[in-house]
Amino acid sequence: MFLRCKTRKKDGKTHRYWSVVENCRRKGGGMVQRHVLYLGEINDAQRAAWCKTIDVLEGNSGATKQIAIFPEDRQAPELDCAVVQVRLDQLRLERPRQWGACWLALEFWSWLQLDEFWEERLPASRKGTDWLNVLKTLVVYRLVDPGSEWRLHRQWYANTAIGDLLDEDLGVAQPDTLYRCLDKLVAHKRALFGFLKPRWESLFGARFEILLYDLTSTYFECDPPEHGKRRHGYSRDHRPDCVQVVIALIVTPEGFPLAYEVMPGNTLDNSTLERFVEAIEQQYGRAQRIWLMDRGIPTEEVLAKLRQREVPVRYLVGTPKGRLSKLEKAFLEQPWEKAREEVAVKLLEREGEIYILARSAGRVDKERGMRRRRLKRLIKRLKELQAQKLDRDELLLKLGAAKKEAGRAYALIAVELPPKEQPAQTGSFRFRLNRAKLRQVRRREGHYLLRSNLERESPAKLWEFYIQLTEVEQAFKELKSDLAVRPIWHQKDKRIEAHIFVAFLAYCLQVSMKARLKALAPGLTPRTVLEKLAGLQMVDVYLPTTDGRQLLLRRYTEPDADQRLLLAQLKLQLPKQPPPQIAVSLPAKHLSPTTV
Repeated sequence: MFLRCKTRKKDGKTHRYWSVVENCRRKGGGMVQRHVLYLGEINDAQRAAWCKTIDVLEGNSGATKQIAIFPEDRQAPELDCAVVQVRLDQLRLERPRQWGACWLALEFWSWLQLDEFWEERLPASRKGTDWLNVLKTLVVYRLVDPGSEWRLHRQWYANTAIGDLLDEDLGVAQPDTLYRCLDKLVAHKRALFGFLKPRWESLFGARFEILLYDLTSTYFECDPPEHGKRRHGYSRDHRPDCVQVVIALIVTPEGFPLAYEVMPGNTLDNSTLERFVEAIEQQYGRAQRIWLMDRGIPTEEVLAKLRQREVPVRYLVGTPKGRLSKLEKAFLEQPWEKAREEVAVKLLEREGEIYILARSAGRVDKERGMRRRRLKRLIKRLKELQAQKLDRDELLLKLGAAKKEAGRAYALIAVELPPKEQPAQTGSFRFRLNRAKLRQVRRREGHYLLRSNLERESPAKLWEFYIQLTEVEQAFKELKSDLAVRPIWHQKDKRIEAHIFVAFLAYCLQVSMKARLKALAPGLTPRTVLEKLAGLQMVDVYLPTTDGRQLLLRRYTEPDADQRLLLAQLKLQLPKQPPPQIAVSLPAKHLSPTTV
């Protein structure tokens, strides 16, 4: 990077405008100059009436004064304010750091008015620690570039302008400070979601008549403990070797979270629904809500209780295909109704409930392709085992491994094992394709069954309700990928829950960003916008003066064409540049600088 000057004469006055530019190499060879930072006009010595003055912060006092800046090679006229001459040949650019993504995250924090919620709940400590700024640092870090608290302290804070935006030093990123802040958060979880619900209603017109409920798990890289919520259980992350916790989440079809809970890792899915229904009714009151769930969450007993309440709880839930065997003949008499291109549904009423059978042409192709691939691999493996000389125990072990790999496709093969008295030899077991079972599976491929206690709704409408359940799966996906909620390294239950709470706070910012993008810039994702604006950097521009002082200009770089278009589309306006600062020895407020 280097300094470039442009001169312009107007009305007898010479104007010199200064910018920071860098050379960029083109694909076909040659160099072009890219404008990085505009520093503005520095006075030339002519008439006093033409001289431009600026307000600067003087030292550490925080007081401002007016000065006029002139280059070293120009004679300054007599003015009513202080005059400073700078050595442009000694200009330095130091500490380039990411600014744009942090600024955007804090904009959405302010947009949701989260300061209003947290100011009373996180007052500053007696030693002056601003816990609200510590929380903002944790949440912005989790949203922009998630990782461990150690990485936040050692790397991320120094490489971003979060300290400049919050007017804080490295103290907010000390490990002990971060952990102590985590200890203060979980008690306010329920109140936070109660605060956000009317904000989302006001900003986005969010509605909460339909609630999506699902569970996931997140694992730990640690030894199994003897107490607490870290337990072995069914791992949705395919890490049965790790202890885990289970997270239950309720969101709207737009993805706005209404509540979540962290439970022991061995919690059964079908033991959680009734408690969650009661918790939602206690916090938000009873209302005609529709609960959407996947199969495996409610039991027959729980569904019966929900129907028998004084005000019955309305639900729509996936149902195992095994129940289809009992209803298959009755469904044959019902007509198909087109719900969407390549999707047809039919409805059947039974014992106070409605069953919806859906058939998807796209799902038929997908399930059939998966079944064929697994069955082909299984038959190939069984033929390989027939060609091997194995004793009975070895054969059973290898058949068990083949069964695990084949999954449900194994049920389509009938295997005949040799008697226990007969030693296993080459070809001592036989297998054949169960064609009757295959015909039944082919007939049901692409079909799935739903059940509900909703009345006066068409099967197509009920199917449209159910497919919204993918939004809660998307929420889990974003928590685990974009916000890196896993793996968790904390050991205490309170810190584990606080870590997940910070991730959900970051998710609240992200889902708000997604809703705004949907209205103003459809097609863009929050991650794309954050990555695009992360290209806006902040640098420290040092201008030594002829009297031994230094003028510091903290400046964010100029947005390029794409960034300007994005900001305009989102109706966002960049803030003013930070005020200049002049001092004999500038304080290392944030971190020791690194010269570019």
